[in-house]
Parts: sequence; C-alpha cells; structure tokens
Amino acid sequence: MPAATAPLLDDPLLEASAITPDAGELHWAYGDDIDVLPRIFDPAVTLAVMTRRLDAALQASIAAQLGGERGVSWHWRGGVDQALADDLAAHLPAEGAALIDDIRTVAEAMAYLFDTETIGVRLRTLEGAMCPRFHVDNLAVRLVATYAGPASEWLPESAVNRAGLGAPHPGKPEALRDPEAIQRLGVGDLALLKGDGWIGNEGRGLVHRSPQPAPGERRLLLALDPG
Repeated sequence: MPAATAPLLDDPLLEASAITPDAGELHWAYGDDIDVLPRIFDPAVTLAVMTRRLDAALQASIAAQLGGERGVSWHWRGGVDQALADDLAAHLPAEGAALIDDIRTVAEAMAYLFDTETIGVRLRTLEGAMCPRFHVDNLAVRLVATYAGPASEWLPESAVNRAGLGAPHPGKPEALRDPEAIQRLGVGDLALLKGDGWIGNEGRGLVHRSPQPAPGERRLLLALDPG
C-alpha cells in the first residue's frame, strides 16, 4: 500500500468545517490510490473509497480463515505496533500472515491519517446482515473493508428520505426513495464512512447497511475507528 497522506487538520474530528454542500453536489469520492482517503475531510464528502483488488496471497489467507467451522470475532483497541499483529494471530482460526500484514498496514494508515496513536479494530465473520436496515452511524468516522462475501451497501443522498431513518414505527415513511439507486462497495475496498458525530456533519452522515449473505455464505468484515 502506498504511503499515507499526512493529516489535513490538527484535529480533523473537532475542526471539520460546518459548510453545507449544495444539494446536487456529489458527496462521495472513489479512487484506486490511498490519496483518495483524505477526501473525507472535504465538508461535502461523506464517503471516500480506495478501490483495490486483493492479491493471491491475501485471498488464500482469507480463504483459510473461512474454511473451518470456527468463525472470527476479534477486537482490538490500542496501538498499531507488533502487539496488534501478535494478538490477531492468536485469535485467527488458521495461519494468516498475509491477512495480518494487510490489517496492520490499514491500521497504520488510519492512525496516520487521523493523527492518533489509538485505533479500535474489529474483524468478524458474519452469516447474516449485522445492520440490515439503512442507517447512519452516530460516530465521527469509520473505515470498513469486506474481505469476503457481499460488501456494504450505501445510498446517494438523492435516494434517502431521512425522516424514515431510525427504529420503525407505524406511519413512518420508508428511508429508501429509489431501490435502483442502492450502491455496493467492492470486496477489498477501503471505505471511510463519515457519520453524524463528525462536527459539522450532523444530519448528513452516510446512509448505509449490511447486505444479506446468500444461504451458506459468510462475510469477513473489518472495521476500524480512530482514537
């Protein structure tokens, strides 16, 4: 992975601009280089995605984790040093050097981008949709990457009725205006999702959901939170 770009703000989670973008302005940024990820600091952008293809060694390492009955449920909060790699290795159901290296590299980039020494990391296998309803995260920002199975789905703002977000109840409208507008991330993509907790982005967090795997299919999902 190329070297990460330096933080754009001294404290990006606290100092993000409160400028509201025009309604027709694109709120996502895609690219095949890590330089696209700092676009999340743009007030108009609520999704920044680095698209990528997983190499053969990484694919084999991922497949090894999904080949047995034992699933993966690993949580980490701390630095991005060797201790992270060692702890992950101890919790994987199979040897996974390439997967460990990739996760550590992504965590290092996340820590550098957001100028923090602490990262929260989760790696889980999922057989169902963890969050099946379209929703917005109340945190500032999260990075998600799907290593196997269907990847996360998201909506452009034009397809969202925000009055329909949250817990369902009688009379509440549907949050989804246009089913044909549903977008899906790719396997391996690194996606930064800006939530309602980002200062200046209240009420504009990216609307997204977990997809439903096919019967017998498992997802392997990575999620990272800075700070």
